[in-house]
Amino acid sequence: MRANWSGRLMTAVLVSIVAVGASIAAQDITNKDVLDGFANPARWLSNAGDYTGQRHSPLTQITPANVGQLTAQWAFQTGLTGHKFETTPIVIDGILYATGAMNTAWAIDGKTGKQIWRYQRQLPAEGLKVCCGMVNRGFAVYGDRLFMLTLDAHLMAFEAKTGKVVWDVELAKYQEGYAATGAPLLVKDKLIVGVAGGEYAIRGFLDAYDVKTGTRVWRFNTIPAPGEPGSETWPVESWERGGAPTWVSGSYDPELNTLYWGTGNPNPDFWSASRLGDNLYATSMIALDADTGKLRWHYQFTPHDTHDWDSNQVPVIANLTIAGQPRKVVMTANRNGFFYVLDRTNGKVILAKPYVNTTWAKEVGADGRPIEMADQKPTPAGTLTCPDLFGGTNFQSPAFNPALGLFFVSARETCMTYIGQAPPANYKAGDRIMGGSMRPQQGAYGALRAIDPTTGERKWELRQTTPPWSGVLSTAAGLVFSGDADGYVFAVDARTGKDLWRYQTGSPIYAPPTTYMIDNRQYVIMPSGSTLTAFALPASTR
Repeated sequence: MRANWSGRLMTAVLVSIVAVGASIAAQDITNKDVLDGFANPARWLSNAGDYTGQRHSPLTQITPANVGQLTAQWAFQTGLTGHKFETTPIVIDGILYATGAMNTAWAIDGKTGKQIWRYQRQLPAEGLKVCCGMVNRGFAVYGDRLFMLTLDAHLMAFEAKTGKVVWDVELAKYQEGYAATGAPLLVKDKLIVGVAGGEYAIRGFLDAYDVKTGTRVWRFNTIPAPGEPGSETWPVESWERGGAPTWVSGSYDPELNTLYWGTGNPNPDFWSASRLGDNLYATSMIALDADTGKLRWHYQFTPHDTHDWDSNQVPVIANLTIAGQPRKVVMTANRNGFFYVLDRTNGKVILAKPYVNTTWAKEVGADGRPIEMADQKPTPAGTLTCPDLFGGTNFQSPAFNPALGLFFVSARETCMTYIGQAPPANYKAGDRIMGGSMRPQQGAYGALRAIDPTTGERKWELRQTTPPWSGVLSTAAGLVFSGDADGYVFAVDARTGKDLWRYQTGSPIYAPPTTYMIDNRQYVIMPSGSTLTAFALPASTR
């Protein structure tokens, strides 16, 4: 752990506090508050709203009948142009706590959009190794503190009232290829955090830190060392640079005291002759004991992945009746194009069906392994495969409406020519290694799709001209909110997929919508470009 004001460039900060007529009350968010999730539906206390990952709000003021009357109430300009905006704000009693590109963060009055405070971390002038955008996906909250991961692989604690840094710890050396872009997950007295860096030949891990002190409690390495279970799936010379990052927040089952987390691609991409074997625990869901970090089970979606199909998707927890039997399940629409329902007590496959066009595998066998098609591996001449390396979906959050029994996902219909090329023989951990290149194919499009998780059947879709990157929000009023790459935020009827309302934000959307309540007025917030825009109904319609 490091002192806040160490004087080092990488921990320098800028904080400004602006008087706006709004105040942040002295308030403590307890473990029970986070555990209860939407018990207070006006709040949004974790990245997905609650531990299930369902992203399903109980708010009902905005309905299919009146959603067409939504209007923009305020727009907060971050000034961070040229970057993707992927945050989910934490909302506590009318105050939004949002993170943005370049490790910037704000407290914002949720009623007026006025800034209360602003923080920006001074990042290293050189040496950062960040694959896919200088982004951040959000805070965690506990007591009177907020917690954020950084692009130079640190975990930081802030005073919620002022934005002042309380403590700052290093997860790993950014010079060695590590970064962190996800939102921490508070579980009991621990912050669960993952790292990015699968393109930089890192050894991935998932960590737990004491929420009060920042002391590391446990670490689970996603690439086993020689002699550990799963090490037989790697050549001896590959495990220290095998990838398998953990860069999207997971979910948690308090009853089973189990964390569910996705892992990323093995390294190097495309060219796999140097890492023969299944390459555990890459492209997997891992289930860990939340107290100890011990592996309870794993399921590998794409053994020996050669297409960069990270499994860094949000696991969605639910209790379903399938074939007449009650089942405790965890669901995911995977980047490889298949939708999975797993038994969350043991990781066994209950259902696995494609939800986009897939050419690499026709089905998943009774043993849980995909039945792969011939001639679909990348070659020096190039191999056309669907989906592309960005996948049938990606990091964007899905949603689930338990009353309707529908899973909502931003789906991408894409294909790509994958070209495999041997990487340099002497590459080392921390080097960016791709093992080839790729050529996108024409004709790509997208859709917001509703899936019945008990059958895998598609119930409806709303087509989009461009493959989407936005996440999804579901509400108890029977609405689904999402966005598209053409800049529209929109709402549809959750039962039918009927397009009910849309608004042009002016920039492609990479974040999920969030909803909250202030003074008996429901707001929907949408990050886009460099702007946060809040929508609500006119006063006369509430």
